[in-house]
Amino acid sequence: MSDQRLKIGITQGDANGIGWEVILRTFADSRIAELFTPVIYGSQRAAAAHAATLDEEQKVQFNVVASADEARRGKINLVKCGEIDPALGAPSPEAGKAAVEALEAAARDLKAGSLDAVVTAPINKETAQSDDFRFTGHTEYFADRFGGEPMMIMCSDRLRVGLVTIHIPMAEVSASITREKIVRSLATLRESLIKDFGIVEPRIAVLALNPHAGEGGMLGHEEQNIIKPAIEQAFGDGILAFGPFPADGLFGGGGYAKYDAVLAMYHDQGLTPFKTISPDGVNFTAGLPVVRTSPDHGTAYDIAGKAEADAQSMRNAIYTATDIVRNRRRWQEWNRNPLQRFERDKGRDVSVKDLKLPETDE
Repeated sequence: MSDQRLKIGITQGDANGIGWEVILRTFADSRIAELFTPVIYGSQRAAAAHAATLDEEQKVQFNVVASADEARRGKINLVKCGEIDPALGAPSPEAGKAAVEALEAAARDLKAGSLDAVVTAPINKETAQSDDFRFTGHTEYFADRFGGEPMMIMCSDRLRVGLVTIHIPMAEVSASITREKIVRSLATLRESLIKDFGIVEPRIAVLALNPHAGEGGMLGHEEQNIIKPAIEQAFGDGILAFGPFPADGLFGGGGYAKYDAVLAMYHDQGLTPFKTISPDGVNFTAGLPVVRTSPDHGTAYDIAGKAEADAQSMRNAIYTATDIVRNRRRWQEWNRNPLQRFERDKGRDVSVKDLKLPETDE
């Protein structure tokens, strides 16, 4: 569905990686600007350096603006920030700083209401670190800027995976998993599936932490003491949660397809099967008052500047962001006054008392 009134911000990410290449490949098809108004945040010099590695038909004409407020419909708008002459294929502090500058500019416009969503190209978490940026990823950054309790959800047409823990060392995972945290994660995941993805009453599969779901306590007690009680509590609260399931069996046997989403205990437990099943998937940060998505890949320094990057995950991240914005607006409209409904063919408000109910024998 086309709606150029929607403004979607796209950040350049690490200019030494493939972020600019997938952005340029995406917007080389000018028809995408008919679906929404794009506002790209980043270095014009870096864009030119990446464009020089691509074919002529993949180059983009930018409409340079000072902020999203000046963005024009039907144009590929560029807010110049984070200027850098990139060193393609290698991490550098300069690229990290430029990535953060672009991110900060987009976040300011998003907070001001000038953007409807932000799509972030990948950054290098190490080179981005500074006194002003102490975050382990975009998810934590957006939570700090906008509030809420964020959840990373990897999503595609085939699979959705939410995470209980995100960017923490493996040695800290077990201690970080509590009954309360799993219950909150299930509630956040359910709410997002309803409001952001339009699923009426989602079914959620919950993964075990240990091999073979702990094998009755022989391989660990987290399933018996934490995960199963959390599932039972959530189910009692009206959340259709099931499990815990061993990850290898649920994904290897295709059982995930019976559920609307899977809740994983830690990062690689969820992302490894997700990226295998859905290589062009999307990273969505749920649980926030704003919409942020990103491609599901990293900076890919090894292919930067070689004109080999696939832009499909970036396209999917943009499409998903626009879909979620629209789904949230529909949800808000539907729930503005649940005691009224709008009779569209007659164009008048109808309250519950006006509705004719079938007669009964009572």
